Amino acid sequence: MQTLTAGQQAPDFTLLDQQQQPVQLSSLLKQGRVLAYFYPKAMTPGCTVQACALRDSQKTLADAGVQVVGISTDAPARLAKFAERDQLNFTLLSDEDHQVAEAFGVWGRKKFMGKEYDGLHLYPH
Repeated sequence: MQTLTAGQQAPDFTLLDQQQQPVQLSSLLKQGRVLAYFYPKAMTPGCTVQACALRDSQKTLADAGVQVVGISTDAPARLAKFAERDQLNFTLLSDEDHQVAEAFGVWGRKKFMGKEYDGLHLYPH
């Protein structure tokens, strides 16, 4: 697994958003800076806290020319429920096959309580 380093260009991608519309990173970047964050699963406690904090910071981020994009392996329908339930005011993208997470170096083998599985690395090293 390769991890992006500071200053390295992010790989371009196209994913479906919560409205099942394709969104391309390079198109977003033409509009300004993008804060893309990965989270394990929509509507779970930790991911909800994180998303709501970004929602509540949206004006400050927008004033700085930053648009937020959340990326998870959830299907677009689940992302739509998450956005509606928590009144999220930013784009959520579906990376169901985790290809984008892999390209960003945040997906791979993990170990928890003696069990190994593939998943999102919350604190990549």
